[in-house]
Amino acid sequence: MATRKWQALVLNALRFEAGWLLCVLGGSWVAAVAGSGLLAWHLWRCGFAGEWRFIAGFALIGLAIDGSLQLLGGFDFNDQTLVLGLLPLWLWMLWPLFATLVHHSLAWLWRYPLIAALCGAVSGPLSYYGGALLAGVSLAPWLLPVQALIWAALCVGISRYYARLNPVKSAMTQSG
Repeated sequence: MATRKWQALVLNALRFEAGWLLCVLGGSWVAAVAGSGLLAWHLWRCGFAGEWRFIAGFALIGLAIDGSLQLLGGFDFNDQTLVLGLLPLWLWMLWPLFATLVHHSLAWLWRYPLIAALCGAVSGPLSYYGGALLAGVSLAPWLLPVQALIWAALCVGISRYYARLNPVKSAMTQSG
């Protein structure tokens, strides 16, 4: 049984990575089809009751954060079509896809807020940098350091949220 759970966690992470690549390399039309398909599959096969609300909330947070950074001049998407005049669909779709990891393959991380913050501060900006290179997006010089702070704070926030959802697991991990 433990092997099956481990396999499910690895497949969860691989689906996200495949979705990330499809969105970044394929653009908004591919993101609309592939991203929606991956999200639907996740909710159908892996999701728990009410997880769709978390994913939808995370998508709105992403629109607010990256949309604000766009309005401040952090991104130059050239001639790409922007959702609500803020972001290309492919970038926005990465937020709900990331949310599919939170309660699954990244669940272990939220028990360690400082490690989560460090992982967010490093992996968040690296994801934006890699995505920008592959998608032909220009980033303002200040954007990646700001993204490091944002993702560190987001990951600490997820850690606190997760601790409220799973108080017994969190207490056992912190005391042991």
